[in-house]
Order: sequence, then structure tokens, then C-alpha cells
Amino acid sequence: MLECVINISEGSDPSIITRLSQAAGNSLLDIHSDQYHNRSVFTLFGRDVYRDSLALARKAFELIDLRDHVGVHPRIGVVDVVPFVPIGDSDIFDALQARNRFASDIATQYSVPIFLYGPDRTLPQLRREAFKSLSPDYGPSTPHLKYGSIAVGARELLVAYNIYLAIPDLLLAKEVAAQVRSPYFRTLGLQVGNEVQVSANLVDPLNHGIYELYRTVSKFADVSKGELVGLAPRKVIEESPKNLWDILDLDIDKALEIRADRKLSDPPS
Repeated sequence: MLECVINISEGSDPSIITRLSQAAGNSLLDIHSDQYHNRSVFTLFGRDVYRDSLALARKAFELIDLRDHVGVHPRIGVVDVVPFVPIGDSDIFDALQARNRFASDIATQYSVPIFLYGPDRTLPQLRREAFKSLSPDYGPSTPHLKYGSIAVGARELLVAYNIYLAIPDLLLAKEVAAQVRSPYFRTLGLQVGNEVQVSANLVDPLNHGIYELYRTVSKFADVSKGELVGLAPRKVIEESPKNLWDILDLDIDKALEIRADRKLSDPPS
């Protein structure tokens, strides 16, 4: 089966987030919202993941106007990023097939430009080059006025994670982000309210996980807390020292495998 981790440019209006979660249907495993990023991450998995990912995107287009959006996280659209991830017996070719089908369906219905990412193009590369040296793979050649555009991908497991610094200094956060950035950790330094964070994507979390990121950041600045965005593989959680779980925002119930097994035991919708 596939996981789909849809990033939507709305994280501050609870009523909209509730309606989006309802649209995600029985496939919804987790929601993580951040008012300062003004972004919500919806983790979907199960028998109906493709159907429900389309329904969620359609509801987002109905409820959100990108022209009204303000947030510290980079974004290119209302439905900003839609990666399909192989789980269990699925493989990257299944994810690529879902990616291409989703892109075609949405571009056709909504006239939204869609950029693909995956084995041949990374998401950071897409963000740098979209509408510059890179043309959309589907849809029109310019952003939709209301919806913007979408990055639709196929990738392996990834963990999104934020580390908050004890000293709320944005310049320090950006310097630390630059120091720890690597092929395994994609990082940004961001201001979030009265705090600052190193916001990271862990692109090889089974080998370079949350605890390694925490230790690396701690070499350059004092850390106040961590924040898991969405879910993480069980191995990534369990390899972190249990006495740090509260600080690192970890719990075994946030393991992707546990949530997925629970979902598969649910009766079909």
C-alpha cells in the first residue's frame, strides 16, 4: 500500500482544518498543524488512499485562497506538496504511478500547474527552479491565481522534524541550519512566533534519524525542545533514548507502523 503525506497551506483556522480532515476520510492517520507555518500535514494510508487524497485536495481548493496566505514556511500552492510513499509490499514504481495519475487528474480538473519530483528531481531543486528553468510537467505554464501550483512526488520514507533553540535568535537558527545541512538533513532556520527553530527533513531517517539530528544541532546551540511533524518509523523513535522522548516529542503511538496496522484492522469504508 501507499502512504500520502499532503502538505496544505492552512494551519491557523481550526474550522477549515476540521473540514479538511473530514474530507480525508477513512485514510487519515494523522494531522499536524502549525499556525506560524500556516500549514497542515495530513498523513493518509490505506485501501482508499488515492481516492481520499484527491478528495482532500479538492476540499482544499474549495476552502483556501493562496492570495490570503501568510506563513513562514515556503510554499508554491494551496495544496503545496503531495508525496506518495511505498509502504510494505509496495515499491517506488507504485508510488510513481500514483504520482502521475494524481498530477494528471488534478491538472485536468483544476487547470493547476503541477511539478513532479522523485528519483530524478528533488523537492528542493523543484522549489528553486519552478517557473524559472523548470516548466510544469502538467497543466498551464503559469500559476493559478487562487490555487498556485503543486509539487507532486514519489519518494521513500522521510521524517519532518523541528528543533527549537533555547535562544530565540533567527540569525543563530539560520547559521545552525547551515552548519547541520547535509545530504541526510535538509534544513531551514525559521522564526515561529517568539521562538526560532531549525526545521528539517530527514531524507534517510532509518540511518540518520531524529536523535542524530538532535545531537548535531546541540553541538552548535542549546536546544529547548523538538517537534515531530506527523509520524516517524518505529525504529527512528525507538533508537532515541527514552529519557529524552518528552523533550524530543516522541511517543510509540507516533510510529507509522502502529498507526498503519491499526488502520488496516479497521473495517472497509
